[in-house]
Amino acid sequence: MSYEKIQLTRHGDVAVITLNDPQTLNASSPDMARELIAALSELDRGENAVRALVITGAGRGFCSGANLQSGSGYMDEHGGFDAGALLDSLYNPLVNAIRDLAIPVVTAVNGAAAGIGCSIALLGDLIVAGESAYFLQAFSRIGLAPDGGSSYLLPRLIGKARAMEMALLGEKISAAQALEWGLINRCVPDGELMPQALALAERLASGPASLGMIRKVVWAALDADWASQLAYERDMQRAAGRTEDFREGVAAFLGKRSAAFKGR
Repeated sequence: MSYEKIQLTRHGDVAVITLNDPQTLNASSPDMARELIAALSELDRGENAVRALVITGAGRGFCSGANLQSGSGYMDEHGGFDAGALLDSLYNPLVNAIRDLAIPVVTAVNGAAAGIGCSIALLGDLIVAGESAYFLQAFSRIGLAPDGGSSYLLPRLIGKARAMEMALLGEKISAAQALEWGLINRCVPDGELMPQALALAERLASGPASLGMIRKVVWAALDADWASQLAYERDMQRAAGRTEDFREGVAAFLGKRSAAFKGR
């Protein structure tokens, strides 16, 4: 499939999705959201399958939020304006598609990560930000409420007090502050952003198939009670123990050598 608002490239077993509307700092239009959903689906299929994914933005921004100038998709079934309509049709399916991937996700955040862009950035399993990057809950600035899962993610990542501060005050959180708060994993010089993000993704891509199960277990833990989580761990352990990579890992351990995982 060809894309206009994103770029999909492959570096060995690592796929890179680049949000590609730099004139708007990669503001997310309905077309961009549809292309993202299609690309994520493509990565899960047969010969197109990869073992890790990097999401980043072209130019000076990661994603400056929803493209309010696009105008389409905001009407309800009665013809009235509904600012939440696109959540049902596009953005909730998009964030679910990222969360439900079977492979690890690294987000490489350059410049603005605002609104839905902030949500996409925080959906990374590993989040790397350039020093000039910032995270912004822009909704209060335009009279809207958080979306894209940000009201779910932020209290779990940084606690209620800081989540409220971001959402209510609508102030930029620098990459350095985000690292201090535990919102991201790495803050790196801007010129090292993609090399370091790719290095992390390549490391993940050389790992066992169980990395996909690990991300699912950790995501599930955000909601589960103790007993349910133990049961889910048991299910994932059964699946992991049936992989070729588990057999290779045990053989490598016993043979005192490095494992050669194949992602299956």
